[in-house]
Amino acid sequence: MTNIPLVGLIDQYQQIKSEVDPAIASVINSCQFVGGAEVLSFEQEFADYCEVGWCVGVGNGTDAVYLALRALGIGSGDEVITVSHTFIATAEGITQAGAKPVFIDIKEDTMLMDPALIEGAITPKTKAIIPVHLYGQTCEMDAILEIAQRHELKVIEDAAQAHGARWKGKRAGSMGDVASFSFYPGKNLGAYGDAGCIVSNDRELVERVKLIANHGSATKYTHEMEGVNSRLDALQAAILRIKLRHLDSWNTKRRSHAAFYMDAFRGSHVIPVKVHEDAEAVWHLFVIRTADRDTLQEKLRDAGIATGIHYPLPLHQQPAYQYLQIPFGSLPITEKIAREIVSLPMYPELTVANLQSVAQAVAEITGSGSLKIGGGASQ
Repeated sequence: MTNIPLVGLIDQYQQIKSEVDPAIASVINSCQFVGGAEVLSFEQEFADYCEVGWCVGVGNGTDAVYLALRALGIGSGDEVITVSHTFIATAEGITQAGAKPVFIDIKEDTMLMDPALIEGAITPKTKAIIPVHLYGQTCEMDAILEIAQRHELKVIEDAAQAHGARWKGKRAGSMGDVASFSFYPGKNLGAYGDAGCIVSNDRELVERVKLIANHGSATKYTHEMEGVNSRLDALQAAILRIKLRHLDSWNTKRRSHAAFYMDAFRGSHVIPVKVHEDAEAVWHLFVIRTADRDTLQEKLRDAGIATGIHYPLPLHQQPAYQYLQIPFGSLPITEKIAREIVSLPMYPELTVANLQSVAQAVAEITGSGSLKIGGGASQ
């Protein structure tokens, strides 16, 4: 029977086992588990990769959003504009900082923040915008940055799903005032546990994040403020350093796989997410829309093909955010696509045979018939 997972972490580990295992052993033998050379090296290497000046490793991607906002001085009584079509971590970072999330709708084709709706959501309390680079594609940053500059708002890029993506040649994370990244294991650049970072060209901001994330302390046992404990550990840093060397080649394979899917589904009854002509996506996820999503998932599962939904219930409809009193129907595109989207297997180690199996199964289940499927994917 076919067995194609949504994410191929075992296959990836086997590919880099000979590099990762010695790196882990080296950290254990050094007994330097918090901070140290591995963390500092990764921070510099990832800053260089993102084409920014500075990086600070933190505990996870949620903390990264929170710490970025707090370092910017955004908190109680402030509002932050973002989207409802994202993982809850985006909004949790806002509320943990004491601010209020203000959700706007997305574009139906790219499923990303619609810049045309930003100004209508701005109030005297608005202090920042968080565009979410979802599924491996950057938002329309030119328009977002222009609005932010005109209204004197900060921009925090949520780049948790966009390691290596570009907008008009600029890396995700290099365009706003600061950016947050997650290194959750399933990301394009994933740790072997929770991990995250912030990146920025603002050195003072980065130093504030570093201070807050280390109990408000720059000197041991001297605390300039009450902070939190959110530090990237040396084991994760060592693993991420190994994986970072492979990231571009892995992203290239993801693009090849996405091109295969796109070609296979052309003219079919499913609608793949669209990539903006000015964006270079890294395909963290490959998301399609179909009217009968539940049936598709069930039949693919029976065929041994794993799928996911990112995300089935928009944040403004989550029980956790009912206190915001946002009526159903307020974000019609977000609510519509949440009923239709499904994520297909997407990871570098997929084979042509895997891709053919997935594409053909989707076509048959959705009534698209037999597809003409060629090559174009990595073996």
